[in-house]
Amino acid sequence: MRVRYTIVDSALARVLVAATDAGVCAVALGGDDAALAAELRADFPRATLARDDQALRPWADPVIACVEGTSPGLALPLALHGTAFQLAVWEALRRIPPGQTRSYAQVAAAIGRPTAARAVARACASNRAAVVVPCHRVVPAAGGTGGYRWGAERKAELLKREATGSTSR
Repeated sequence: MRVRYTIVDSALARVLVAATDAGVCAVALGGDDAALAAELRADFPRATLARDDQALRPWADPVIACVEGTSPGLALPLALHGTAFQLAVWEALRRIPPGQTRSYAQVAAAIGRPTAARAVARACASNRAAVVVPCHRVVPAAGGTGGYRWGAERKAELLKREATGSTSR
């Protein structure tokens, strides 16, 4: 498999956007380009990786707009790999409107697995596509923002930006 990627700036973090010929396969947030590229290598150990800033710019721009809270959602082709359960969770997450949240239990119920809240949390933690698959919109029922693969502070900021953006439209 061939994976092309770019790393661009946003107001929140450096953003890595990676894609196969079929679509976006990863979006990661971080502070260091080398660490982002290393994470991509770890996530796709058998892939041939190539940086391709020019070709991926049209896909990076809408991701950045989403990170910055200036776009309500994304309509990019996706090439996500996961178990059937993970794919079902990730699809349910994509149906959560910007500016809104759901609990892990609510997502579990939405996919017809009401007792699988912990498995939903694991599927969120396994998500490789930040903001494209908006796992930041899933929070604990007890309150707070909960964990986030790319940092709890970033999760809180994404939620804040979406809430602000959704009320100003």
